[in-house]
Amino acid sequence: MEEPRTAVDAAAAVSLPEAAGSVQVAGSVPADGSVPVDGSGRPVGGKRALGPVALVVAGGLSVQFGAAVAVLLMPRTGALGVVSLRLALAAIVLLAVCRPALRGHSRADWGTVIAFGAAMAAMNCLFYQAADRIPLGAAVTLEVIGPLALSVIVSRRLVNLLWAGLALGGVLLLSGGGFDRLDPVGAAYALGAGAMWATYIVFSARTGRRFPQADGLALAMGVGAVLALPLGIVESGSKLLVPSTLGLGLLVALMSSVLPYTLELLALRRLPAPTFAVLMSLEPAIAATAGFLVLHQALSATDALAIALVIAASMGAVRTQIGGGNPKPTPTPKSVATSKSAAKPAPEPAPGEAREEAG
Repeated sequence: MEEPRTAVDAAAAVSLPEAAGSVQVAGSVPADGSVPVDGSGRPVGGKRALGPVALVVAGGLSVQFGAAVAVLLMPRTGALGVVSLRLALAAIVLLAVCRPALRGHSRADWGTVIAFGAAMAAMNCLFYQAADRIPLGAAVTLEVIGPLALSVIVSRRLVNLLWAGLALGGVLLLSGGGFDRLDPVGAAYALGAGAMWATYIVFSARTGRRFPQADGLALAMGVGAVLALPLGIVESGSKLLVPSTLGLGLLVALMSSVLPYTLELLALRRLPAPTFAVLMSLEPAIAATAGFLVLHQALSATDALAIALVIAASMGAVRTQIGGGNPKPTPTPKSVATSKSAAKPAPEPAPGEAREEAG
């Protein structure tokens, strides 16, 4: 996944809050609640909504095309070498820009950010191992199962079992009834990345509540870089220092981490949760497009149908979560808040809170 954003990665936007059985969906409105919305939580005035929507779509394109560039870089450095370059260079950029304070944090704060960074490193290592073995669109589709499973687990609504079944059907279709059509090791790596994506989401939300602005993200990126860099050095050694390799690594770091997080931060100030979450559900399709255009990984009609099923399941799960509660956005950062989170003031959201794809 790109990180996943990321992140995303729509189910990728669902986070597990501290209170059991409650759900947060990434997305936000300004702290003063100044965005005019209708009864469904959508901003009034379609033209004003197009700007933040375009930012989210641009962030998704950046993440997935960055993942495609990373695949091109793998013959030079290996998958772990790409991960170490991406995290290390992204950490340097984010730490230089954010300049987070190192003092004044509790032991629990540091434990949270270390867990967040470890999840980020694991997610990326697993995802890039998958992308080195199976098509990019298939890797992201399998990865999305992790956040989707998290959404279903924390939900108390039976309808989400329908979305889980639809996603499972897509996965089985993608694998041809078993994983013999895909490299089984690559498919396992992608599913593992999905599990770590779900973990990433949980600790991303917790980090966002403990650290202001993007400080927690920058610190977690540094932790992830420290954990991943030894693996990259063992796999690639001095190859990581070749100037052209460093240049491509910096491009991957900017496209997969720095740029999408910045775009999402800008968008999430004006975009309600339902719109953001649905847009994040499109990441498997964007990944498949990037794989086709950059890596010449053609999709069969069956593959396209499988990806469409998983996207539909993700969108349905997120819309169900939103429909089950109060659809009107509340002035809490990056979430349709539960009563517990709404009762406490929260810091401004970190830009990567909804993600880390893997990629």
